[in-house]
Amino acid sequence: MARREEKRNLETIPVGSLGIISLEGCKPLGEKVDQFLVKWRAERESEHKGSLAFSGYQRDSYLLNAKVPRFGSGEAKGIILESVRGTDLYLLVDVLNYSMTYSLCGHENHMSPDDHYQDLKRIIAAVGGKARRITVIMPFLYESRQHKRTSRESLDCALALQELVHMGVDNIITFDAHDPRVQNAIPLHGFETVQPAYQFIKGLLNHVSDLKIDSDHMMVISPDEGGMSRAIYIANVLGLDMGMFYKRRDYTQIVSGRNPIVAHEFLGTSVEGKDMIIIDDMISSGESVLEVAAALKARKANKIFVFATFGLFTNGLEKFDNAYKDGVIDRILTTNLIYQTPELLEREWYINCDMSKYIAYIIDTLNHDSSISDLLNPNERIQSIVSKYKKGKL
Repeated sequence: MARREEKRNLETIPVGSLGIISLEGCKPLGEKVDQFLVKWRAERESEHKGSLAFSGYQRDSYLLNAKVPRFGSGEAKGIILESVRGTDLYLLVDVLNYSMTYSLCGHENHMSPDDHYQDLKRIIAAVGGKARRITVIMPFLYESRQHKRTSRESLDCALALQELVHMGVDNIITFDAHDPRVQNAIPLHGFETVQPAYQFIKGLLNHVSDLKIDSDHMMVISPDEGGMSRAIYIANVLGLDMGMFYKRRDYTQIVSGRNPIVAHEFLGTSVEGKDMIIIDDMISSGESVLEVAAALKARKANKIFVFATFGLFTNGLEKFDNAYKDGVIDRILTTNLIYQTPELLEREWYINCDMSKYIAYIIDTLNHDSSISDLLNPNERIQSIVSKYKKGKL
């Protein structure tokens, strides 16, 4: 992979000097991405290194110093502490990092997605139009769950995308958007939604031995109708069958902002004795995914693995501990694209899928204005890792 990426990128001149601003809530991920870029660019041999177009190409770090200090009232301002004139700027933001706090009239306030989004806008405002190009990498797309309107409702995700574009953002890169069609709000600007399918499969194969990856022994499950395309993709690249659940809801009442689920109904062939991969974009409280896992166990499924791009675990980890102890789930895989608690990382049932190298590939390629098509379609890499696993070479 590294060799292919190297060859591709050397043929083009960078758009501008590379700069990355990792907002406070996304610092650990930003540092890992930076380490990859520094390493690759130090090793990269190029005859053009001395030329003006490549000035500042090799540096000790591409992270730029920026901060968002708060006033006592809780108001804030964005400050960039070094020049960004002419840079190809990448802003990393994790809108779900609730561990960040600030002082509000003497009270400690945890940052909400709204606060993180506002801080992102403050940094874009501090750039003041001086950058050559601005790309926002927002792994969890802000307000992406509010992507369509039923009755009199706000369309928050579409408004946020339009607001970023009006502020001068050229490209928005997100991971596993709840509904990629929100990009219709900004049809003339770059919007990429990236699927971490390869990283999930790699995480599973590296941690679990004795899996039989064929349609007689394994099956992919979509926990609802909305996630069908994700499940279909994984099932197709692995050559497995697919099943799905749909949610029967009580539309006469609203609890916690949505209609409560009455039951999960299953559509698909027999799951008896097969290992299950349940794939979804996020685990919020986790009730849905655990109910689906229990329903599969009731149908005599074997091992159950859950892939979810974002592990929010909004109601804590106890339910998952119990499900693991009772044998309802075997492993849960989520990414480090959003904040993970230290407790989560210590759990026996948890597999962390590191996305920093992937993001570094995307930034490196875009900085050279090259195509990222092959990064967005990981089929080749998935086939290669599965065949290694089957030969016992992993």
